Amino acid sequence: MPNRYRRFTDASVSERILDTAFLVTMAIAYSFALLHLYFSHEGLDGKPGLSIQDITISYYGQHQQTRLGAAINGPMAMNVRSETHRRILLEWINHGADRKTYQTKVLPVIKSDCAMCHSAGTGLVDLTDYEQISKLAETDTGKSIASLVRLSHIHLFGIALLLFMIGKIFILCEMSVTLKRIIVAIPFLAMLADIFAWYFTKLWPGFAYVVVIAGGLMGLSIMGQIIISIYQMWFMTNNTHQ
Repeated sequence: MPNRYRRFTDASVSERILDTAFLVTMAIAYSFALLHLYFSHEGLDGKPGLSIQDITISYYGQHQQTRLGAAINGPMAMNVRSETHRRILLEWINHGADRKTYQTKVLPVIKSDCAMCHSAGTGLVDLTDYEQISKLAETDTGKSIASLVRLSHIHLFGIALLLFMIGKIFILCEMSVTLKRIIVAIPFLAMLADIFAWYFTKLWPGFAYVVVIAGGLMGLSIMGQIIISIYQMWFMTNNTHQ
């Protein structure tokens, strides 16, 4: 007699409630992750909204501009209280970001406009410290390799576990075995393509498109597995098991 694999029809109501609670929570968590991604990258090109240029700048950088300059002209522009303050900061950057001018002209602006979030003890870059702010005034080459390695290991451990747990629930669905195998494999492949594309984008900005496509494919596959799983466990099963 051939083996019969477990399906949602074999799951009790209690198990389905547990699975649904987990899947819904993961869907909400992933939605917040997308919002975080949006707010972390949007406006880097100085324009509202998230664009492919923002992704390129994040990983490849703006070789004609500094990270501090990009922030002042982009996502942090609203925090600079006046055009005069913005001009002081940009002129300091463009003229070599020397210590003397920082102490006499730039630091008062930083204390007025930036220190609430960017000072010692806030967890962000301390812009009131010359050594730290001067690094941001160097040419913007995007995220450092060390930063990408840190993000990579966090994503690989965390997201892989998430994909595994969602996939373990999804494989209880009734559908073509071949299709199911493809669907559970896609998010893992997309995740790897996304992460490796970060590094390639540092070398060639055109790989930013791979970052977007792979990330989008992973997101669609995750949400697809969640929706299909919830639908089948509640609308394509009997309720004989408690």
